[in-house]
Amino acid sequence: MNSAPTTGFVADTRIARQQHTLADGRELIYFDDPDTTLPPERAADTRDLAPRPANATMRQDALTGEWVSIAAARQNRVFLPPAHLDPLAPSTPENPSEIPSNYDVAVFENKSPSFGPLLTDAGAPNGLDDLSQIGLGRTRTSVGRCEVVCFSPEHEGSFATLSTTRARTVIEAWAERTDALSALPGVEQVFPFENRGEAIGVTLHHPHGQIYSYPYVTPRTQQLIRSIERYDGDLFADILASEQAGDRLILRGEHWSAFVPFAARWPIEVHMLPHRHLPDFAATTLAERDELAVLYRRLLRGIDAMYETPTPYIAAWHQAPVNVHQGDIRLMLQVTSPRRAADKLKYLAGSEAAMGAWIGDVAPEQAAAAILDAVARAAADDAEPASASVSPATDTLTDRTAQ
Repeated sequence: MNSAPTTGFVADTRIARQQHTLADGRELIYFDDPDTTLPPERAADTRDLAPRPANATMRQDALTGEWVSIAAARQNRVFLPPAHLDPLAPSTPENPSEIPSNYDVAVFENKSPSFGPLLTDAGAPNGLDDLSQIGLGRTRTSVGRCEVVCFSPEHEGSFATLSTTRARTVIEAWAERTDALSALPGVEQVFPFENRGEAIGVTLHHPHGQIYSYPYVTPRTQQLIRSIERYDGDLFADILASEQAGDRLILRGEHWSAFVPFAARWPIEVHMLPHRHLPDFAATTLAERDELAVLYRRLLRGIDAMYETPTPYIAAWHQAPVNVHQGDIRLMLQVTSPRRAADKLKYLAGSEAAMGAWIGDVAPEQAAAAILDAVARAAADDAEPASASVSPATDTLTDRTAQ
C-alpha cells in the first residue's frame, strides 16, 4: 500500500494564535476569530495545582490483540457541574477554571489524559511491530497526548450552535493541532471528535471536543486497512462516486459531500468525504476549510432539527495514521446518533455489544429522507447567510433539497 507524507500545513493568517502554559506545565493555545474583539494579551494561570497524575498504562487483550489504556485518574474528572463552576469557562475569582482568560476558541492538554503526558519512556511501545505481537500480560506505557478543544466560552451549546466564523476557527484549530500532534514522537494516529449529549455520556455541557493522539493505529482503522487491501480499486474514491450518484446524498459542495452510508449501523448516521484525497486535516487548503465551516455546521443543525430537542451524537473525524497508509486512507467524518425516535434510543445489546454483529433499526434510505428534510428546515430557519465569513468558493454549496 502507498505511504505518502502529509501535505505541508498552510495556516490561515486571519486567525491569531496565543500560546501559554498552565500552572502545572500543560500547554494552552488560544485561537482568535478573524473578527475577534479580544485583546492579544492573556492572563497567567495563577492557580496552585497538584502535580499531574501518573501516566496511564496500556494492557493488551490477547484474544483480539487490541490495547486497552487503564487511566484510573479519569474517575476523578468533573461531572456535569453547574454553570458557575464550569471548568471550561473563562476563569473568574469564584471559578478558577482551566482557561485563565476570555477566549474565542481554546485548546489545552487534558488534566486527566487517557494517553500521555509522557511521549516516551522505558516502557513505551517500540513501534507498530512491537504492538502487533500477541502475548499474555503484555503492558506498555500509554504515551501520547489528549487535548480539549473549547468551541466557545458559553456554558452550553455544540458545534451546530456556533457562527460560521467561529466554526471556521475551530476547524483551523483541528488542522493546526493535527499537524503539530502528528509530529510528536510516539504518536501513530490523531483523532479529533465531539461527544454531544448526556445520552452519549458527556460529563460537561460546555461546547467542546477532544483530540486524542494514540501510540498505535486504532482497531477501527486496522479494519479499514484490511478492507483496502482486499478491494480492487480506490476504495474511498469509489464510495464517494457511488454515494454522489445515489439517493442518500445529503449535501454536496465544491470540496465536500455528505451522505447516509449504504450499510449505516446507527438510526442517524452521516458520513462526509472530501472530493480529493486528503489523509488528514493538516492537508486541507484554506478553501476546503472555509467550505467545511458552512457545510458541517449546516449538517449538524439539520440533525438537531429532526426532533424538538437537541440530538445526542458522536462526531468522529477519522484520519489516516501518521506513518502508514497516508496514500490510501482519506479524511472522513462519521456522525452517529443512537436516537431512533423522539423518545427512543438504540442501545448496544447482545448482538452488537458482545459479537459486533449489528442490526439496523432504520433503513438508510428512510433515514436519509428524514435528514434531508431536517437539513432543509434548519437552513430555512438559519438567520446567518450561508456564505458569511467564507470564501466565494462556498457560494457553490448546494443540497439535495434544492436540486
